[in-house]
Amino acid sequence: MRTPPVIPTRPQVRSHHGDDVLDPYAWLADADDPGVRAVVDAENAYAEEMTAHLRPLREAVYAEIGERTRQTDLSVPVADRGWWYFTRTVAGRQYPEHCRAPGVPGAGRPEPELGADPDTPPARLPGEQVLLDEEAEAQGHDYFALGGFAVDVAGERLAYLVDTAGDERFALRVRDIATGATLDDAVAGAGYGVVWSADGRYLFYVRPDEAWRPHEVWRHEVGTPANADELVHAEPDERFWLGIGSSRDERHLVVAMGSKSTSETWLGDLADPLAPLRLVAPRVDGVEYDVEPAGDVIFVVHNRDRADFDLAWAPIVATSSQDWRPVVAAGERERIVDVDAFATHAVVSLRSGGLPRLRVVPYAVRPSEQGGEGGATLETGPVLDVEVEEELFSISLAANPEWDTRRLLVELESFVTPRTILEYDLEGGVGPDAATVVRRQPVLGGYDPADYVQRREWVTAADGEAIPVSVVARADVPADGTAPGLLTGYGAYDIALDPYFSIPRLSLLDRGVVVAVAHVRGGGELGRAWYEGGRLEHKENSFTDLVACADHLVDTGLVAPDRLGVEGGSAGGLLVGAALNLAPHRFAVALAEVPFVDALTTILDPEAPLTVTEWEEWGDPLHDPAVYARMKGYTPYENVRAVDYPAILATTSLNDTRVSFAEPAKWVARLRETVTQDLARRPVLLRTDTVAGHGGVSGRYHAWRRYAWEMAFVLDRLGATAVLPAAGDAASTTET
Repeated sequence: MRTPPVIPTRPQVRSHHGDDVLDPYAWLADADDPGVRAVVDAENAYAEEMTAHLRPLREAVYAEIGERTRQTDLSVPVADRGWWYFTRTVAGRQYPEHCRAPGVPGAGRPEPELGADPDTPPARLPGEQVLLDEEAEAQGHDYFALGGFAVDVAGERLAYLVDTAGDERFALRVRDIATGATLDDAVAGAGYGVVWSADGRYLFYVRPDEAWRPHEVWRHEVGTPANADELVHAEPDERFWLGIGSSRDERHLVVAMGSKSTSETWLGDLADPLAPLRLVAPRVDGVEYDVEPAGDVIFVVHNRDRADFDLAWAPIVATSSQDWRPVVAAGERERIVDVDAFATHAVVSLRSGGLPRLRVVPYAVRPSEQGGEGGATLETGPVLDVEVEEELFSISLAANPEWDTRRLLVELESFVTPRTILEYDLEGGVGPDAATVVRRQPVLGGYDPADYVQRREWVTAADGEAIPVSVVARADVPADGTAPGLLTGYGAYDIALDPYFSIPRLSLLDRGVVVAVAHVRGGGELGRAWYEGGRLEHKENSFTDLVACADHLVDTGLVAPDRLGVEGGSAGGLLVGAALNLAPHRFAVALAEVPFVDALTTILDPEAPLTVTEWEEWGDPLHDPAVYARMKGYTPYENVRAVDYPAILATTSLNDTRVSFAEPAKWVARLRETVTQDLARRPVLLRTDTVAGHGGVSGRYHAWRRYAWEMAFVLDRLGATAVLPAAGDAASTTET
């Protein structure tokens, strides 16, 4: 077995705050350098050679995913303006069709019979139209993704955004639904999101700047050249991102701007698309708020008075936070996350006990006694909490585009319960007996949730904080210190890793792997303080929390001390890299996906994508020597140690805008030149997709193959290549 490729060195000096750092791999950040592609090709060839023996295991995992998945299927049809909208997947096709069928008054939601054969396509619904066939759109491209999808109010034209490179820069296209003809493809280089004006004459879209920061809203008249487009709004502060959407009542364009700690919202009138935007409330440093228009009022989720946010309302014409009036206060340990407004009720998304919850607030808008423009008052009814009976779960609103409805679609899942769409008729309440199961994600091959267990553990961190860890495993895997395990974490940006069901994960569980999710500080699981506890000067808490969780899995016998793996992507890759530097002995294998492992170098460059907006997350090492010293003390690339590390697989993409290919490539080079293990027996590998994005390859079969490739590497290193006997079956295991 040959030695790893040698990544060439071209020493450059990085000088900041009197600190000169020699970086021999800085040149890898130049994507146009022909040497970069040579590195990619050599590393990919080496990774294939070092894992060639795993081909049978890869094929087995890939086959298991396909055998458990209903590959020809329909999503739950969702009502909107007289049509039922849904997506259709067909066996053998990478991408779905986006379809609709006309609604029949009084007939209710169409329920096409899928039949016993999961590969037999269901019959087309009466009057069904294919709005967009992604498979056809992707022809000739190695990558395909949508960044926006919107049907005009008249229901005659479709606007959609297409990325065929993976760099999250989109082309805007307009299609006539009846004929399929392309009416407009003038706009290129757009960001996420597209909104129609009420008359269907104009489209609003976003443009990113050179650092890929969405910073401008533009108005495009359909059928005219892009150079005739008009700038609607610009955000000059480089800390702020900008995004657009439309209100559920289709009256307002919503333009939201936010940094990591401050936000501001403007509203536009979709019936008067040439009118200027109106400011809801001026930004105040440290105050975040989100706006949900609801007819003649707005709902506002804000942290002006409470770190974990409150819900308020104001007249639609309000222009100051002084107009905000409280609607419902969250409990002491509850965090309000979002609100969705309908004609007669608002649905509040919140967090309690480390899990998501939904709360329904009935309301009515009455004319204000003072009268005048926008004069209104809000009356609310008894608050209803959507009840869930599982210990661990995720709950959220499903697609509910209709404004005036009393029916609510809710999505519920857990580590063991497949994704389930529930419908509540709000006249009957939202208790556990009031829900109608509209659809449960099918899992073929005889899946039984009773064969698996999920639970929450609590781990004492180095500073005494209690860290939650979610655990899922086969019910027959003993907690006797012999099982393999895989620990996942993220810990950044106030993002929570909530329980979710995964068909691919079953291939790990059925090989006896105990899968654990560490809800470390820096995430959003336990409120704003949890996020702040792993951010800026407290960032190191995320890393020590993960190590504490790993130690707990071993100390309690849930996982064998020599059979624990760790996995994380993007900021979770930073978490993995830092944890490896702290406790390399703890892990048998590490999977770092598009890992942010050279964070200091990136955050020092204000011209790099995302950098300035990231200063409120990590600190500003360019101008603050204390931040520079702190980040240099934990950034994985800067702190690789001359000791034995686990086997490591880093994955990346040449077209990733968010985390440069150079970060994992430099890290792999530094690891190989520093670590002390035999790299032939415990390798450090780099695999790069030449056409993909931050989220990896596109197309479901490509994604399954990528998952199987990565998990085969992990399973092999954990000694977990054999499938356990079926529950209750005493037969011997099957080697794959």
